[in-house]
Amino acid sequence: MNAPQLMPAAAARVAAIAARQGKPGLKLRLAVDGGGCAGFQYRFGLETDAAPDDLVVETDGVTMLVDAISLPFLEGAQVDYVETIGAASFQVKNPNAQSGCGCGSSFSV
Repeated sequence: MNAPQLMPAAAARVAAIAARQGKPGLKLRLAVDGGGCAGFQYRFGLETDAAPDDLVVETDGVTMLVDAISLPFLEGAQVDYVETIGAASFQVKNPNAQSGCGCGSSFSV
């Protein structure tokens, strides 16, 4: 299996959020849900604990959690944090996605 990667910019953003909230050890949760305009959508969340079946990925002391059901959709994916003039967001570069939509948060396989 080619595990998803948490890129340094995304790890730094999660660390900054955790520091601002006073919650060291806060983890980024990435999941795939049905829906969105292309069939599947990414769901991001922040959690303190991993579930027993989570894949745990660490970068620069920050942890990303991926549940077992979402993992096949995210093999080889890279999770980054991108800031542009008008927006800032977590983004997923997913080699499994055959198409996406204009919003960048949904995809099809």
